[in-house]
Amino acid sequence: MQKFVAALFALVLALGAVRPVTAYPPIARDQPDLAIDGTTRATVIEKMLAALERGYVFPEVATRLVADIRRRVHKQEYENIASARILAAVLTDNLQQLSRDRHLRVVYSHKPLSTLQQPAQAERFNSWRNHGFQKVERLAGNIGYLELHGFVTPAQAAETAAAAMRFVAYTDALIIDLRANGGGSPRMVALLSSYLLEGKPVHLNTIYARPNDSKSETWTSADLPSPRFLDKEVYLLTSRKTFSAAEEFAYNLKALGRVTIVGETTAGGAHPGSLERLDEHFGVFIPYARSVNPITGTNWEGTGVAPDIAVPAELALKTAHIAAMEKVLARSSDEFASDDLRKSIAAAQVELDELKKKLASVPSGRMQHSARIDAG
Repeated sequence: MQKFVAALFALVLALGAVRPVTAYPPIARDQPDLAIDGTTRATVIEKMLAALERGYVFPEVATRLVADIRRRVHKQEYENIASARILAAVLTDNLQQLSRDRHLRVVYSHKPLSTLQQPAQAERFNSWRNHGFQKVERLAGNIGYLELHGFVTPAQAAETAAAAMRFVAYTDALIIDLRANGGGSPRMVALLSSYLLEGKPVHLNTIYARPNDSKSETWTSADLPSPRFLDKEVYLLTSRKTFSAAEEFAYNLKALGRVTIVGETTAGGAHPGSLERLDEHFGVFIPYARSVNPITGTNWEGTGVAPDIAVPAELALKTAHIAAMEKVLARSSDEFASDDLRKSIAAAQVELDELKKKLASVPSGRMQHSARIDAG
């Protein structure tokens, strides 16, 4: 059930945004399949190829992709596929093998896509998910903790973001958990980043869009309804599942030297795009733009964002919590607070050691990732 909800949330992020988002829309694996015939198969493939030629961010790559798929059609590689789910998976694999673009993907939905592309429905679902803000709390040692599962557009999520940042305003360091974050709105990336940077607007990203040969810039906001979190350490938790706009958030702030990233290298998807419906049950997510960071001159496509402190995702929270408390202790001049920090560090270290033993005891050498496994 949790996997289904997470997948549906990512789909709603992609379908419900007013502007294109950087998260591809995964579909729940346990949805019913659908039998397809040759006419449906041919229609889906032809419309997908037309969408690639019309909008994919790199025209030369689109040309190679179209040629490759047509070659496969000529060889009748898709001829015996009668399952909608399998067709989407095979086409996605073919596209990503050649393009190496994690956003480029064919999606199948048993529920008609037209019923999911209603802004009112997306807004209701985002509200039910608290606009991606899964958890906010004060950890031991007066460390703030924000668990964020998606970047919902500010039109819906700005008020929730302000409330969360107001809650952590008086903590001495902040941990933002992106381990289960699949992305969302670049505008929300800019808004949340604004709370972590000085008031003067900062240029975060430039997005080049192929369809209209245009460039748009994202900047931080000068005016915010809640206090900024300044002059205190910020830690970001990442995993191999951290994707798209969540990666942009980490990449931008790392380039600015504002955060310490703890966890795993992220998935590596930096090309914004949108879902184009092929029929009622098939769509293709076409990345038609690319991100260019003003500091690095490039982005995280294919490489991901590397952590400053590399640990398995399951150990990231305890590791960051200890690091944050040690930083706060080093500058503390309050005897009571210092004593509390030393006790909290010792307790957290015991818990971290137990987690390491548990992780090492798993035959595969790794627990199945859960973004909340070390949240205690």
